[in-house]
Amino acid sequence: MEQLKRMAVFATVVERGSMVAAAEALGMTASAVSQQIRRLEESTRISLLHRTTRKLTLTEAGATFYRSCAQVLELAREAEQRLAELRDAPMGELRIAAPVGFAGRPLSDALAPLLRAHDGLRLTLLFHDEQIDLIEQRIDLAIRVGRLDDSSLVARHLGELRQVLCVAPAYLARSGPISSPGQLPGLDWLALSSGLNGPLVLRGPGGVEERLRLEPRVCGNNILAVRQFTLAGMGISLQPEPEVRDELASGRLLAVLPDWQPPSLGVYLITPRRKAQPAKVRYAIEALRQRLLRG
Repeated sequence: MEQLKRMAVFATVVERGSMVAAAEALGMTASAVSQQIRRLEESTRISLLHRTTRKLTLTEAGATFYRSCAQVLELAREAEQRLAELRDAPMGELRIAAPVGFAGRPLSDALAPLLRAHDGLRLTLLFHDEQIDLIEQRIDLAIRVGRLDDSSLVARHLGELRQVLCVAPAYLARSGPISSPGQLPGLDWLALSSGLNGPLVLRGPGGVEERLRLEPRVCGNNILAVRQFTLAGMGISLQPEPEVRDELASGRLLAVLPDWQPPSLGVYLITPRRKAQPAKVRYAIEALRQRLLRG
């Protein structure tokens, strides 16, 4: 690495025309620049510069060596410029992980304007209802819902996701009216496997709570699969309200026990712990904050 530094100093001396000018450009003393050139010549065992009281001129070997040193210096400058671009403007590949339920319009509505505004930005989306290793999968930003366990990550609270108990009219026609939480254990429960860590907690009128342990008849690790079984009339499930808003409005799904509310789920933006985030991540965080849970 010291040799690379000496090559950069040598190229700057040639570009600037003197050691004094090079020292000023590099933030060094003229004697320090002279010492770097002397050590470079000692290590290469060849004279690179002719020194007179009036000017510096390249030897034949110095002229040949300078061309290579100038290329190294230019590559270093290009690398610095690319880092500056990554820091200051969204560009390169942005890798985002999110639950499957976010695969629809909310995510595209949030990120499409960012992509339109920055031609150098590419987006890779990975949808999993199970949490994945952000470092191993090279994830820049993840959307996570519910409890957070990994303290090595940076979490930003985005908002709350309201949940609703849903059933298809066909199932309700078979089961009869559902008027109290106590009926739920006797019905067919369709569940997301990641939500099986505890009882279903419902808060009713006056702040009364019901805690129910429900045994699922159908269990899956993908919320869309659970939703399809619900739409097919196979039982009752807990669904994120924004994701089933159209089905509720059309009557394909019905809200069960509307006076009894399950807890909302925290939605978080998660990033690996870094001293400084690249611009693509900062811009994506802002876009998701503004648009993802709106509407």
